[in-house]
Amino acid sequence: MAKVLVVGGGGREHAIVHAISKSPKVEKIYAAPGNAGIANLAECLNIKDTETDKIVDFAKENAIDLVVVGPEASLALGIIDKLRAAGINAFGPTKAAAQIEASKNFAKDLMAKYNVPTAEYKVFNKYDEAIAYVKETGAPTVIKYDGLAAGKGVVVAMTIEEADEALKDMLLDDKFGHGKVVIEEYLEGPEFSFMCFVNGTNVYPLEMAQDHKRAYDGDKGPNTGGMGAYSPLPFITNEDYEYAMNKIMIPVAEAMVKEGCPFTGVLYGGLMKTKRGIKVIEFNARFGDPETEVVLPRLTSDIYDAFMAIVKGEAPVLTWNKEFTIGIVLASKGYPGDYKKGYEILGADQPHIYHMGTKRENGKVYTNGGRVLFAVASGATLEEANKKANALVDTIKCDNLFHRTDIGAKAYRK
Repeated sequence: MAKVLVVGGGGREHAIVHAISKSPKVEKIYAAPGNAGIANLAECLNIKDTETDKIVDFAKENAIDLVVVGPEASLALGIIDKLRAAGINAFGPTKAAAQIEASKNFAKDLMAKYNVPTAEYKVFNKYDEAIAYVKETGAPTVIKYDGLAAGKGVVVAMTIEEADEALKDMLLDDKFGHGKVVIEEYLEGPEFSFMCFVNGTNVYPLEMAQDHKRAYDGDKGPNTGGMGAYSPLPFITNEDYEYAMNKIMIPVAEAMVKEGCPFTGVLYGGLMKTKRGIKVIEFNARFGDPETEVVLPRLTSDIYDAFMAIVKGEAPVLTWNKEFTIGIVLASKGYPGDYKKGYEILGADQPHIYHMGTKRENGKVYTNGGRVLFAVASGATLEEANKKANALVDTIKCDNLFHRTDIGAKAYRK
C-alpha cells in the first residue's frame, strides 16, 4: 500500500487528493500544507509548498512512494529536481522544463522556433520602448509580465490608457518584481484548457475544460484567477482536437526534448479557437486551477496508477465518464482586488465542494483567501449541471462570498 504526498493547499490540490483517495492502492495521503477541506482526506503538514528542502526531508523520512506537486511556485524552485536527486518518485517537471510557465519569453521563443501557432509578440524591459510600441500598434493588446504572478500578470488592455497603466505597474512600479513584459497581438475567440500528461515525447490527453476568468456574470468585471469551469466542451470538434494534439501539444513536448529540458508531468495548453485556427495563449507546467476540479472528477481510472506510469516512463490508462461537469467558485467580496478574511462558512464540508482558501479553527471553517470554495456538480447536459452546481452553492452560507451563476451558459444558450 502506497503513501503519497501532495504539495500545495488550494482547490486544485483538494481535487488531486480527492482523486488519489479513490485508489485502492493508496493507504495514506499527506498534504503540504493542505487546507481545511483537504484535512478531511489527508494529513496536513505544517510545511509551506515553497519549503522544498523540508518537503524532501519529510518524503525521505516517511518513505513516501510518490510526491505530486501542484503549485507553479514549487516547480519553479526546482522541487522535482531535489526529489529526484533524493531517489523519490515525483510527478512534475524539472526547474528547466517549468520555464515554459515561469518565463513567458521562453515559451514564446520556443513556439516561434518550432512553428507552434501563437499570437505575434515582442519583448520589452524598458517602459518608454514598450509604451511607444503600444501606441504604434494600437489597442486592444495583451500585456504579460514575464514571470510568475499567481495568475494575475496578464492584462487584456482594450485601450491605450489601460495598456499604459499595466506597463507602469510591471516595468516602473515592479508590481510583480523586476522583469520584462511580453506584448502580444489581441486574439478573439473562445478560450479552452487542454491538459496532457507528458513524459518526454509521449503525450497523453486529459479531457478539455473551459475556465471563466471574468469576475461577474456575462463575462463582466476584472480578470481573476478563474471563477468557474466546465468539461467537456461542445464547441470543440474532432478536427479541433486533432489540430491541438498534432500541431501544438505533441510538437511542444518534442521541442522541449530537443532544447535539452524534457517535460514530465502535466503540460497545460491555454488555447484559443480563433477565426484563423487554434492558437496558444499560454502554457502552464502543472494542473490548471479551477479546471482540475472539473476534469479529475470525470476520471474513472486510477489516478495513482497514471501518475506512477508517467513518472516511470510508461503509458497511463485514462478513462472518463461522459457527464457534463460544472464547478462554481465562491470568492470573497472584493476579489480580485482587496478583500477581508475570517468570515465563518456553513456547509463547506460537503462532498463535491473543494476548498480553495479556507482555514479551520475550533471545528469551524472560515474564509482565508480570495477564491474560497469550489462547488462541483454533474449532469446529462450542461444546463442540468449548471442548475445542480448553483443549487449546491445555495447550500453554503457565508456573509462575504459572491459567485457567478452562468458558468457554461454560453455553450447551451444559443
